Amino acid sequence: MSGHFEPLPGGGATVALDDVEISIIRSLAVQLMELIGPGPAVEASGDPLAELFAEGPSEPPADPVLRRLFPDAYGGAEEPASAEEAEERRAHSAEFRRFTENDLRAGKRENALTVIRSLDGLAGAGGEGTVLELSAEESRQWLGALNDLRLAIGSRLEIGDEDDTDLLFRLPDEDPRKPMVMAYLWLGGLQETLVSTLMP
Repeated sequence: MSGHFEPLPGGGATVALDDVEISIIRSLAVQLMELIGPGPAVEASGDPLAELFAEGPSEPPADPVLRRLFPDAYGGAEEPASAEEAEERRAHSAEFRRFTENDLRAGKRENALTVIRSLDGLAGAGGEGTVLELSAEESRQWLGALNDLRLAIGSRLEIGDEDDTDLLFRLPDEDPRKPMVMAYLWLGGLQETLVSTLMP
């Protein structure tokens, strides 16, 4: 897997992907959408205004991947000085989450859906180097989705810092985490080259 993004004249990006790469990215994007969930629209009465003003959850998700994708806004790196400060942070985080998480989830779903749709647009092209072309807006959505996929995989692999990443490079081939590690590193390469296409 060696695909990398290149800039297109006038904005956007292009990358050559083979059938296996297309299948892997599409499968991961579908899994990401399933993990994020359908959103409040599915449970709403069909009234668009009701969905617009629907409040989100106030507690952090139980799943560690979702906690990574939707972290507390007021967590802070340092430990709270007192129980009161900890409770204040928790209350602020809950309030922030209640009014922002639905929109964040919708944005992440839309990014993943853009990835799926653009790959589905390649259906039937097949071959060793099917060329995907993205507009500038699609490039930004792909970048968001690639970031979310790496966060999700990194969370499953329990990657906390750079030292953890270095250890992954040295995993033996028989380690059951190896395929996930390879996907994590490959997506990182794609993400890095896509970032470079968005720079002026």
